[in-house]
Amino acid sequence: MKLSMPRFDQASVLVVGDVMLDRYWHGGTSRISPEAPVPVVRVDQVEDRPGGAANVALNIAALGAPAALVGVTGVDEARQSLSDSLAAAGVDAHFQQIEHQPTIIKLRVMSRHQQLLRMDFEEPFDTDPAALLAQVEALLDGVKVLILSDYGKGALRNHQALIQAARKRGIPVLADPKGKDFEIYRGASVITPNLAEFEAIVGHCADESDLVAKGAELMSELELGALLVTRGEHGMTLLRPDHSPLHLPARAREVFDVTGAGDTVISTLAAAIAAGEELPQAVALANLAAGIVVGKLGTACISAPELRRAVQREEGSERGVMTLEQLLTAIEDARAEGEKIVFTNGCFDILHAGHVTYLEQARAQGDRLIVAVNDDGSVSRLKGPGRPINSVDRRMAVLAGLGAVDWVVCFAEDTPENLLAEVKPDVLVKGGDYGVDQVVGAELVTAYGGEVRVLGLVENSSTTAIVEKIRQR
Repeated sequence: MKLSMPRFDQASVLVVGDVMLDRYWHGGTSRISPEAPVPVVRVDQVEDRPGGAANVALNIAALGAPAALVGVTGVDEARQSLSDSLAAAGVDAHFQQIEHQPTIIKLRVMSRHQQLLRMDFEEPFDTDPAALLAQVEALLDGVKVLILSDYGKGALRNHQALIQAARKRGIPVLADPKGKDFEIYRGASVITPNLAEFEAIVGHCADESDLVAKGAELMSELELGALLVTRGEHGMTLLRPDHSPLHLPARAREVFDVTGAGDTVISTLAAAIAAGEELPQAVALANLAAGIVVGKLGTACISAPELRRAVQREEGSERGVMTLEQLLTAIEDARAEGEKIVFTNGCFDILHAGHVTYLEQARAQGDRLIVAVNDDGSVSRLKGPGRPINSVDRRMAVLAGLGAVDWVVCFAEDTPENLLAEVKPDVLVKGGDYGVDQVVGAELVTAYGGEVRVLGLVENSSTTAIVEKIRQR
């Protein structure tokens, strides 16, 4: 299955459900309490993160998609913390505020990246279903996907009314179900239970064929468009009426914390569908995102650059020959990871040992190396008739095969100054025996705070000399 990174900027998603605040107390432990055999945590950091349906909306916004949220809170400092965090992330949040009831808080005590204790502060909300439905209906215009993020905390009491309101407008409905009554999700486009939730409804599944059979029966009974069962270390299974099952393996390299993984799955799935992806491709993207998030601590979001890099790794397109547009996107993603960008340029007509050594030295100046190559016309102007020996596509292909080179791009001008203005590398590297101020583009790079470095050349290595030697034979 071929994957591509969707354009999320127009993929508007509305999330409705149980919002909560995930609060973390971090601190060191160095002794056992004299009062009881428990560790004493000296709290030195308090961290608040949106949780539940709020985390789903936050994940959607982190992908670059417009996200709106409808939920229920108390009137307290936890609600204010949620509002501030969501507003900062660009989420359009609408809360039904209930007096004299607390906003749900999940408090975790952490030490050395380990969770020692979790405390839940919550009471079932006595909500007004009609008021919540009215809020949702007022926001549905322009929405591409509706998510029901159900944690069984009382915000969702009118599932069918919400599903029907979306279906009347042709809006797909995705539901992350809870409880032992899936009848309330009848008519949903996709539901995304984990294996335990699924088996609580259909009974134990002895193997994959049993899971598929019971899933098909559930879809028929509830008139579902599709069923996505998340299966932890066994990956995911997508079931659709009249389609073969799609089993995707787990993608996590290392599982650090599964908190919020289900939120990541449904948020990525919804954003991808809203961006126009077909369901199998959207599920594959959600699977990649889940593999990233379980390698993080606590309730975490997946950014668009992280997902894009995962897609590139999947498709084998993370490195190599690129257009300028592709290169600029790759640079943006690399900088999001804190990587230093190195740039060098040249004709590289006949690649020799001097080039290889030089490029390895250039790559050592940072984390990513761009090699900009003169096109055939500019090489001919610079080197004279009969050059280049190799066309630009061949020269770029050879450079892309070197381990030291990350990205290769060509330019048509005699100098790379226009390209440098677009790329803005952290380090500009050239080989030679001249001063930094003589490097083409040095003034431009130093003006925005970049560095210019001159590396020595390997002696007795010259493309021109090689060409002359061949011609003399």
